[in-house]
Amino acid sequence: MRVSTRKWQTQCIDTALDHYITTPHFFCQATPGAGKTRMAAELARCLLEQGKIDLVLCFAPSCQVVDSFRSTFSAVLGKRLDGLIGAVGAARTYQAMEYQDQAFWRLFDDYRVFAVFDEIHHCSGYDPLLSNAWGQQILQKMQDRATFTLALSGTPWRSDDRRIALARYSNPEGRLICDYRYGLKEAIADGVCRSPRIVLLDNQMLRLTEDVDNDSTVRTFPSIANLLRESPVSYEDLLCHDDALNQLLNLGREKLDSVRKLKPDAAGLVVATNIEHAHQVALALKSKGESFQVVTTRTPDAQQVINDFKNSDCRWIVAVGMISEGTDIPRLQICCYLSRIRTELHYRQVLGRVLRRMGEIDDQAWLFVLAEPTLKRFSQRIADDLPDDLAVLCALGTPEPDAWSVADDGFFSMQDELDEKCSSASTAAAGLSTNDLAAVTSYQISFSKDYRQQLLAVF
Repeated sequence: MRVSTRKWQTQCIDTALDHYITTPHFFCQATPGAGKTRMAAELARCLLEQGKIDLVLCFAPSCQVVDSFRSTFSAVLGKRLDGLIGAVGAARTYQAMEYQDQAFWRLFDDYRVFAVFDEIHHCSGYDPLLSNAWGQQILQKMQDRATFTLALSGTPWRSDDRRIALARYSNPEGRLICDYRYGLKEAIADGVCRSPRIVLLDNQMLRLTEDVDNDSTVRTFPSIANLLRESPVSYEDLLCHDDALNQLLNLGREKLDSVRKLKPDAAGLVVATNIEHAHQVALALKSKGESFQVVTTRTPDAQQVINDFKNSDCRWIVAVGMISEGTDIPRLQICCYLSRIRTELHYRQVLGRVLRRMGEIDDQAWLFVLAEPTLKRFSQRIADDLPDDLAVLCALGTPEPDAWSVADDGFFSMQDELDEKCSSASTAAAGLSTNDLAAVTSYQISFSKDYRQQLLAVF
């Protein structure tokens, strides 16, 4: 009996060990925050103790997650995972795979390697010619050479409907086959994860003033959904609007004050759209007397900033592309979702950052979000760990090549585009022209004091 492991982790390890007797590939879906990294480390320990493997190689989508793997595996195995002499293995980002030399890849021929792939949904494909760059590396250099593989995901699907590397699908249904599943409902019942509470913020009287060729018109809308559907206003405009931003932050602040009465070190996460937006959020928090850290893809020593926040009493961390998945900061219990990314995969991964439970009293996680129709639909589906419409591929045939999604090897490549778009949205929301050549059309959004909240208690 592995005393230090949770019940689900023990069951998953035992299932994997039995599975490896006949099949080298094992796919585990466990809800974000359940402890997949610790389970993987314990499974590696068992395989080493049984003399079935020589080395452990781990791959993950970001440097932050790689660092988490190194520390967790080193603690469990009692050996380093830094790839240096005397280490039991190494951890690398998916992006770094294509830069490894031949000596690295010969490890799979010279040793019995246990390869672990975190958030495997970032790696697409079953055909090397039609896979993304990360999936190609796995299929061509590891799939048939590793002694055992462990594929992990909290959200095992892709926005572009491509197959996930190393995954199996039923025929003809095209349904993803998981060798072990541990859902959010089970994790909450076991006291492993917090129960999510999602608050959708809306406004009952939004005023839109449009100036077209010196002719001004004013229209009112009863909801955010109506405004977005019936006007030129975009969701990005609302995210950068000071009134909406401040109202959402105020809800988060009030809830954090309440939570910290029971858990003094509880903290909040704000997921911003881009770097410019993150600094807008930071200024708003500063004006409210809040303590905060900002971490983006351009932050020097970003991982150290995250580690310092993790072990501090700072109330808020404002992030762009750094804490969307895999990053372990258990004291995060509140999240304000202000990202323009509206994919269900990203939304659920962000929610997962506040689900990890630390004790008996922190049994709830809070997510605050504008009542945009797509995000509202995602919120209502959170209780379904693997929604039927996402768990099944539309077609098992050859997919048409197209641009990779945000969740591919271009994990942070959209930053410049997002900076430009949010800057434009902020300009429009302020009532200025978005046309650089001629001020033909401008508009201004006004929020009334008639805000309303919808609370979705998932469990």
